[in-house]
Amino acid sequence: MDNNKKLRIDSEVLKKLLTHLQNRTDVQNIDLMNLSGFCRNCLSRWYTEAAHENGVQLNKDDAKEIVYGMPHLVWKEKYQTEASEKQKNDFKNKETKAH
Repeated sequence: MDNNKKLRIDSEVLKKLLTHLQNRTDVQNIDLMNLSGFCRNCLSRWYTEAAHENGVQLNKDDAKEIVYGMPHLVWKEKYQTEASEKQKNDFKNKETKAH
């Protein structure tokens, strides 16, 4: 596979992942963090970093809008729920183990 074809495939995979996460508003970021070690905010940060590495100025809020499919504050108001004590404890325990 040549580099251009790989880049196109990578791009399509990212688009599908973003669409999937935008449609799965029932999955909270803390759930993603607890299970996989990354969340929508991580993707937003990585998107911003990659943009900057490629000479594109992209601020954090614009990157979040790309990942969330809407302004982050709108997503939070519509879909974010309060984390349960179990979710918080799981997150805290994973953070402790990572350090």
